[in-house]
Amino acid sequence: QVQLVESGGDLVQPGGSLRLSCVASGFVFRAYAMGWYRQAPGKQRELVAVIYTGGSTNYANSVKGRFTISRDNAKNTVYLQMNSLKPEDTAVYYCKRESSSPTYWGQGTQVTVSS
Repeated sequence: QVQLVESGGDLVQPGGSLRLSCVASGFVFRAYAMGWYRQAPGKQRELVAVIYTGGSTNYANSVKGRFTISRDNAKNTVYLQMNSLKPEDTAVYYCKRESSSPTYWGQGTQVTVSS
């Protein structure tokens, strides 16, 4: 029932921008914090950003000042605006429903930052 569908990943040049979207269904979206995670080849999946039900946010130090997480509860969608992209941002990006069990993941969307 719970579904998370990420989109918006692409190949971009260093310094470029991208906006990712995650459309959620199967639960009361507004009642949950939502997070963005990423996983690069050979690396563990890591938290990128989280947005809470009241709209407050937290970011990994590596993306602070460059990425912005937001949500539209009317659309059951969480966004990740990524600016000043670096090659080290290359990864598959996933969204997740926070503070709940079991954990649900979407299929992910590939972001590649390269010249």
